[in-house]
Amino acid sequence: MLGHRALTLQDYSTILKRRWWIIAIPAIIFPLIGFAITFLVQPEYMSQTLVLVEQQKVPESYVKAVVTEDLSGRLASMKEQILSRSRLQPIIERFNLFANSGLSMDDRIDRTRKNIGIAPIQSEIARTNGLPGFFISFKANDPRTAQLVCGEIQSLFVSENLSDRAASAAGTTDFLKGQLADAKAKLDEQDAKLRKFQQAYVGKLPGAESSNINMLTTLNTQLDAATQALARMEQDKSYAESILQLQIQNQGTQTAPERGGSAPQGQQAELQQLLAQEADLTSRYTDDYPDVLSVKRKIKELRQKIAETPSTPTTTASTPPAAKATDSLGVQQLRAQLRAMDQGIAQKKRDQAAIQGQLHLYQERVASSPEVEEEYKAITRDNQTAQTFYDDLLNKIQTAKMATDLEKRQQGEQFRVMDEPNLPESPSSPKRPVYIAGGLAAGLLLGLLIVGTLEYLDTAVRSERDIWAFTQLPTLGVIAFNGEPQLVKSRRRWFRRRSADLTAGTNPLMNAGG
Repeated sequence: MLGHRALTLQDYSTILKRRWWIIAIPAIIFPLIGFAITFLVQPEYMSQTLVLVEQQKVPESYVKAVVTEDLSGRLASMKEQILSRSRLQPIIERFNLFANSGLSMDDRIDRTRKNIGIAPIQSEIARTNGLPGFFISFKANDPRTAQLVCGEIQSLFVSENLSDRAASAAGTTDFLKGQLADAKAKLDEQDAKLRKFQQAYVGKLPGAESSNINMLTTLNTQLDAATQALARMEQDKSYAESILQLQIQNQGTQTAPERGGSAPQGQQAELQQLLAQEADLTSRYTDDYPDVLSVKRKIKELRQKIAETPSTPTTTASTPPAAKATDSLGVQQLRAQLRAMDQGIAQKKRDQAAIQGQLHLYQERVASSPEVEEEYKAITRDNQTAQTFYDDLLNKIQTAKMATDLEKRQQGEQFRVMDEPNLPESPSSPKRPVYIAGGLAAGLLLGLLIVGTLEYLDTAVRSERDIWAFTQLPTLGVIAFNGEPQLVKSRRRWFRRRSADLTAGTNPLMNAGG
């Protein structure tokens, strides 16, 4: 009654008891067929090798590795390179892989790629994602060929890793050398620019403000001292000119004895000595210095004595009389002193002008210091940036050189073959247990499908539930089976007719009575 009513566990058990042989026959035949197929499939042998990844032997705190790419990414890149046509075709031709299969070279290359297996080994240590190694495998129809080809692929990986790391380190070094040359050119340019700026603004650069202000103070003091000294020298000159006029007036009218006439000349000589001494002291000391005060007091007293000497002026005080051949020795000395005073005054004025020029120069330096400082900061900032970049590149290129030397000595990260390719003793394919299990599963599935179909098509009535499913009427009684098949068949026909009549809405008892 499959498909006509819901089945219970008892129904399934009944069906299984009645039709078990339909399930058992395919379940026995199909595994045997699967086992027989294993003898028809060409066997494949798989050789495998284990490659471990050794970290660099020098600690990274001393020499940093140039190649910092994740090993998984590098392994994938190396796999693509090794599985390229240029790498696989020589191996296929050398070992004559798949030559008897009638495939083209492209198909042979594709089949070789499919038979190559790369299986990374993930780290089992907690919280680490390292890649300690990987397995390389190859399948072939001959165990010796599988071992040899697996060894070739393993050698390709090891050599590719060495060449890749060496090329990466060398490329990094060459790149840094180019960058270092550019950085040095820029640094030289900035140094030349800074040097030219320093030469153009000598004395105006930052840090010179305090010295400029101190020089301004010193120059102002020197200018004041020079102005005072110039005023005194002009005053002394005026006084000497007045004395000279007096000497000239007294030269022709003096009638005193020789002793008395020599006294004024001695006083004049003494006065000239004191004036010369005063000029020398004031050039070295201030007006409050004791020696300067003493000389000034002596000059004042001597001038009072000379002033008390009677005289009759004949010339003006502002214009010194011209020199004459008959001038006395005192007059000649006075004239010589006046010439010396004129020279001293002229020199003092030149000194005063020089001090004023320097004072103006330092004032201009102090006034332009803020603007120069801003420009100087911009230049020094660019220079410092260029210097820092150059130093950083210099350190990096030294590190890259050490890393390159490390790779040349094979002291960096390396692939170490832990297990050489093995010679397989038994084929890896076909696997007979898999084929047998597949045959068993197919047989069971086919048997169940056949039983299900037969039960769906079967309309036999075997229980009260079947009667209820057909008639929706309760069962009044059940007659036991007496073992006569003909009677069973007639009853089945009668039951079908009765079911049809009930379905059509007629009363079979009335039809029988008629």
